Parts: sequence; C-alpha cells; structure tokens
Amino acid sequence: MPAEQLDKTDLQILRVLQQEGRITVKDLSRKVHLSPTPVFERMRRMEASGVIERYTAVLNAAKLGRGFIVFCSVKLHRMGKDIAHDFVDRIKDIPEVAECYNISGEFDYLLKIYAPDMQYYNEFIINVLGTIDSLGSIQSSFVMDPVKTSMGIPLV
Repeated sequence: MPAEQLDKTDLQILRVLQQEGRITVKDLSRKVHLSPTPVFERMRRMEASGVIERYTAVLNAAKLGRGFIVFCSVKLHRMGKDIAHDFVDRIKDIPEVAECYNISGEFDYLLKIYAPDMQYYNEFIINVLGTIDSLGSIQSSFVMDPVKTSMGIPLV
C-alpha cells in the first residue's frame, strides 16, 4: 500500500497506534471518530499491506540493566557481496545489537548496542565483534544522555 493511498483517517489511526499499541479497537474508534468495524478493517488492511509491521512493547533499558547505549561504526576490510552478507548474518545473531544500518560515508555499518556497562562493552568488542573476520575497524560513540528517543515514524 503506497503512502499516497493512506487517507487522513488512516494516518490518524497510525498516530494513535504508535502511542498506544494496546488500545482496543473500540477506544481507537472513539479517538478517530469512526465506528469500530471500519477502524478494524482499516487496521487489517494496513497490516496486510505491511504498513503496520508488528505491535511491540517499548522497554526501559536502564531498568533492565542495559542502559549503557553505544553507537558503533564499523568498517569492513573490504566490501563485497559475500563479505557484506556474511557480516549481516553474524550481526543478526548478536542479541546486544538492537539495530544495524548499512550506511554511506567513511564506515560501512552503524550498530546500536545495549550493554550493562563499559567493561561489558569492552569484552563484547573483544569476544564478539572481534571474532568477525571481515571487521576492519570500529569507532564507538557512547550515549551520555538520550535527549530524544522515538520508536515511531513522523506522520506529518
């Protein structure tokens, strides 16, 4: 479903769902001023088309002992289809890596990593990332204060 096929009611539904993923269809229908059946049908249509990928809970990393957040820029020794594919497969299996992006510029990938503390991260670099043969270099940036975080997509 292309974005241009979403009307203002669809966007309103998406805005509410991004903030209140557990809202009932009945309560959602009140918020968007539409009866429950059409709201339910719109949600199912957006789920089927992939606009809504999944529903999830947003957890507090600090309260779970994973409040040390690191953005790790990774450069591979060299870039090639097989090398990149192998790197991505390895990264997908590492639970500390919450997000991974193939990026342009000086580095090839940007990883968002959750760890309990600096010591853990240091051991992670040596014992986990350090075992990936294609890894050339890394640069780590440590989050001092998360000023703005959002799981949502801006729907203007």
